[in-house]
Amino acid sequence: MKGTVFIEGTAAGPLLFADLGLSFMGGVDPSTGVVTDTHHPLRGQSITGNILAIPSGRGSCAGSLVIFELLTNGHAPKAFLFRRKEVILTLGVMIANELMGLGIPIVCLEEEDFNMLGLYPEAIIQGRTISVFDGSKDFQLSHYDQACLDGKHGEAVRVATRIVIRAAQLEGSNTLIDVDMAHIDGNFYQGPGSLLFARRLVDMSAHVKIPSTMNAICIDRKLWRDQGVLEALGLPSEELAECYVKMGVRGTYTCAPYLLDEAPLFGQQIAWGESNAVVFANSVLGARTLKYPDYLDILVAITGRAPYADCHVTSMRKATTCIVVSVAAVDDSFWPLLGYHVGKIATNDIPVICGLANLTVDADDLRAFGAAFATTSAAAMFHIVGITPEASTVEEACLGQQPTRHVEIGPTELEETWRELNTSISDDVDLIALGNPHFSLTEIGRLAYLCMGKRIALNTSMVVTCGETVFEKASKKGFVQTINDFGGTFLNDTCWCLIGEPVVERRVKNIVTNSGKYAHYGPAAVQKGFHFGSLERCVDAACTGSIDRSLPIWLLSMK
Repeated sequence: MKGTVFIEGTAAGPLLFADLGLSFMGGVDPSTGVVTDTHHPLRGQSITGNILAIPSGRGSCAGSLVIFELLTNGHAPKAFLFRRKEVILTLGVMIANELMGLGIPIVCLEEEDFNMLGLYPEAIIQGRTISVFDGSKDFQLSHYDQACLDGKHGEAVRVATRIVIRAAQLEGSNTLIDVDMAHIDGNFYQGPGSLLFARRLVDMSAHVKIPSTMNAICIDRKLWRDQGVLEALGLPSEELAECYVKMGVRGTYTCAPYLLDEAPLFGQQIAWGESNAVVFANSVLGARTLKYPDYLDILVAITGRAPYADCHVTSMRKATTCIVVSVAAVDDSFWPLLGYHVGKIATNDIPVICGLANLTVDADDLRAFGAAFATTSAAAMFHIVGITPEASTVEEACLGQQPTRHVEIGPTELEETWRELNTSISDDVDLIALGNPHFSLTEIGRLAYLCMGKRIALNTSMVVTCGETVFEKASKKGFVQTINDFGGTFLNDTCWCLIGEPVVERRVKNIVTNSGKYAHYGPAAVQKGFHFGSLERCVDAACTGSIDRSLPIWLLSMK
């Protein structure tokens, strides 16, 4: 079998094969290499010491962070075999190789050859050198780029530029562009490797060149000690965040940077990590960003230069899969459910969804759709006809061409996905987990309205995560007090994908959430049963301590 070598090397060993993409963040334990994704066929198996063959990654931008961690702690696979270009995981390996001298071979195979891998128990990789990855040969460098490579702007900029150029070549590009802002996703603690990476950059006097914001971290900086979070997590989390602050990254601590006052504008070139933020920026705001792997985001911020590739380029924003869904009336659970399902269909393709222009939809609905879509798809954006800014028609979304695939979604398909997200077999509810991604001011206002005059059930808790800026605005409007009076609490700085014990108490058996993203990642992250439903159903469950597990009325009406 002949493939394209992304990272050269040799490897031999057992072959671990799956025909479904795997999100390393939330799907692989970074300390052991065991697959934890409850929805994946490799669940429970260890990737350590195996040659891992998967079509691509999927889901979170933080896959690069996790593979970096696995390489530094000795639990990485021996090699990767992919069916499609996979930037996030490959960049994690490339960065570990540049900074730490650690690396494994990565080869991309044609589909027919890749599919044959499932027939064989072992494999040997003897990589061949691919010249396009041998530095900057044939690469169009600006005077600034060359000065960076020559070390005229310091060692950190020189190393960062080398990696950014390699990333561009991996994307099939031979040039870089200026970007106006960055959102850094790799600032949460996953183990010693993540802190080692940031310390190394600080020691090299790295500093961001463009305005940069920071993603959520593993702790609430003000509350973690009172919550009983171990210092083994709390202290390095604080140090890691402080390293990024030293590099000039603004301490916003939110996974929803589009809710900040400095949200990007239509057509603006940016460099964002965090999968839900990437998808919202591209699809809803019409800004332009890659699905930046963790660690590449800060390196781009240090240089101010980014690969001119993928969704930075107009032609790469074209929809190729047309998805038709017909529904008359919905509640807010429809949007994350549909996003999750569409992501399973368009795993590597940009979709355009038709049939929804008659619905009332707001930014919160699109955030929920996008976060769930980004969980199951590797694509960096979507279009919805009549709703998102680059899709007034199917033709506009497809840039005047015909989509290569047409898919219809009906009640049967949506019901299957509903049951996939509702994994608990018990009606009982112990915790209502809201804010993945971080709640907006309007979501907190709606929650306050639903909670007004009510009281949470005994032995049931409700926790909302949101950014500090949004929290302050919600406090001034009285929303926070109303929710506190109900019995709910708030966390800042952190987000549900990063939260475990003791914040999620050991006594908790079942969790209810309105987030398709958390309903996917949660079972593996905290080992609890999960219910998924609308915000109103979540509040009802909080009041009674149990949940209505019937299908929503809008879904029943589709049948």
